[in-house]
Amino acid sequence: MENMTDNIILRETIRQVERVLEDKLDRLTVERAVLGLFFSGVKLSDGHGGLCFTPIKEIPAAVCCPSSAKEMPLSGKLAGRPVREYLDDLFIGNILKKTLGIAVLNALSASCWELMSDKGYELVTGVDAFDEIEIIPDHKAVVVGALIPIMKKLIKANADFHVLEMDAKTLKPHEMVYYAPADQAAKYVPDADLLVITGTTLLNDTLTGLLSMSKPGAQVIVTGPTASMLPDAFFKYGVKVLGGVLVTKPDELLDIISEAGSGYHFFGKSAERLIIKKQL
Repeated sequence: MENMTDNIILRETIRQVERVLEDKLDRLTVERAVLGLFFSGVKLSDGHGGLCFTPIKEIPAAVCCPSSAKEMPLSGKLAGRPVREYLDDLFIGNILKKTLGIAVLNALSASCWELMSDKGYELVTGVDAFDEIEIIPDHKAVVVGALIPIMKKLIKANADFHVLEMDAKTLKPHEMVYYAPADQAAKYVPDADLLVITGTTLLNDTLTGLLSMSKPGAQVIVTGPTASMLPDAFFKYGVKVLGGVLVTKPDELLDIISEAGSGYHFFGKSAERLIIKKQL
């Protein structure tokens, strides 16, 4: 697989959005934005919504008012901003602005799907991406991020796997036997027949590097609300299935996440699980 630079998937996805939405893109604004404890989200002026994981652990500077204000200087001024400005925020190095930028990109993707008659892939709602994962005996697996559902599935299958995680404290004691530090990805990922990657790797710019390490033919799944966007660039670089979230009632969803809500609070009510896979 060709060498990839950080952010290439986000940049290529933006270009795809530009091709689909054309002039409409420059007329769209963010009607409402919420930075929640667990998830952040937006509602666009065309009524579409998008989500992103809130990377709380990556904002250690936000410990008092001056440092917090520096992290998000646009507080109180987020509504009404053009979506173009949010997309530009993806590449300036501010993690909170990037979080909202990804939420906007996910909302724009939903807007694109509404306009696209021939997508070249299948969107299935109400299905969990983990249910699409085939565990084959004797195959090696790597999970990037403490994704509990797939970890449970792999443990039950007595699979040969490792969990690459930046914070070992997110794993329970009985799961630590599978733990490997995130910086050891080059040791484990190239041998993986199954590679399951959290969508939050889009936030910390590690996804492209992980995909460049994956071996040809590996079953590669990227999943999580952060990865709820046009899949073309993901497919181009080896991803087989995307798992995300489709927002169905943006205002209700934003109300929930503003109160520290999680998937248990919004699935089946204001958002649906979503999988995106290539058509056979």
